[in-house]
Amino acid sequence: MHVLLVGGGGREHALAWRVCQSPALSRLSVTHANPGFPAEATIASGDLVTWASEQGVDLVIVGPETPLAEGLVDRLQAHGIPAFGPSQAAAQLEASKAFAKSFMDRHGIPTAGWSVHTDAAEAHAAITGPCVVKADGLAAGKGVIIAHEPEEAHAAVDAIFGGRFGDAGSRVVIEELMTGPECSFLAICDGERALPLLPCRDHKRRFEAGTGPNTGGMGAICPPPDVDPALVERVRREVLQPVVDGMRAEGSPFRGLLYAGLMLTPTGPRVLEFNVRFGDPECQPLMAMLDMDLLPVLHTAATGSLEGIELRWHDGAACCVVMVAGAYPGTVPKGMPIEGLAPPAEDLVVFFAGATRADGAI
Repeated sequence: MHVLLVGGGGREHALAWRVCQSPALSRLSVTHANPGFPAEATIASGDLVTWASEQGVDLVIVGPETPLAEGLVDRLQAHGIPAFGPSQAAAQLEASKAFAKSFMDRHGIPTAGWSVHTDAAEAHAAITGPCVVKADGLAAGKGVIIAHEPEEAHAAVDAIFGGRFGDAGSRVVIEELMTGPECSFLAICDGERALPLLPCRDHKRRFEAGTGPNTGGMGAICPPPDVDPALVERVRREVLQPVVDGMRAEGSPFRGLLYAGLMLTPTGPRVLEFNVRFGDPECQPLMAMLDMDLLPVLHTAATGSLEGIELRWHDGAACCVVMVAGAYPGTVPKGMPIEGLAPPAEDLVVFFAGATRADGAI
């Protein structure tokens, strides 16, 4: 099977690492360079759909959210090329927080109270206490501000409408601030059913003990010790499957990876956000924990039915620790050498993000 992998970060390196273990893989092509990709991987050029058609690609795996939101899967499918990822219509679950909140209200999926605003004065008036302020559109995982004080919330509204997140900030969603531990529940979907993966918990704050600014993710554990199979089944029944059922009922069947970020509140799990692709860094420990061939599962989800498929996992747990430049998530200098990359231990894998190979060095 000729696979084209879209994206070049740590998530895509983890996917490539797992897919390359499949006996079904005959050729891997990629859209970006990553020092962890196999040396023999072909880099696609020009228009992706044209290239994939000419090169006989059997499956496209889309890693990042932006190509999904821009309709890449729709274009591939129009040319008869199977793709693992949702359509542009289904990708609205991540591309628009207002769409996702309305969708949850329509289908009875538990979430926080919310309001959406296109006017700054109106948004300021909606702030009455602790809340969460979100840029409506895609903001690389950084468009969410948890405001424990009204002053923080007002500053966040001004920053979003002031252009900090570009077009993603044309609308602002203000949510009730929920309490409890967070957990990520992911599922591979075939348009009719949601097949849950192991639960994960990522850590977004920059520094130890939950301090510092939010980031795109400083690491993740899989599975968290406080999440049992009964809770996973409850989330499948109350959140994941209702999303698949609701999208199908609204004419946009969801095929691909559904990611539900949940708060485990005293009254039960409630949705914080949806993503429509593997999380980064959740993907890394998930790929380490998987104890089976992933490629046929993704191809089946993209082209057929997952009925009867069961996922197998290693015992124990996996932890991903993200190593970043000192000024992250602010502006950091580029081209700094990464040292200390000794051959990994048997139970350690190094994935690369934001890295390149030059003159034999990383």
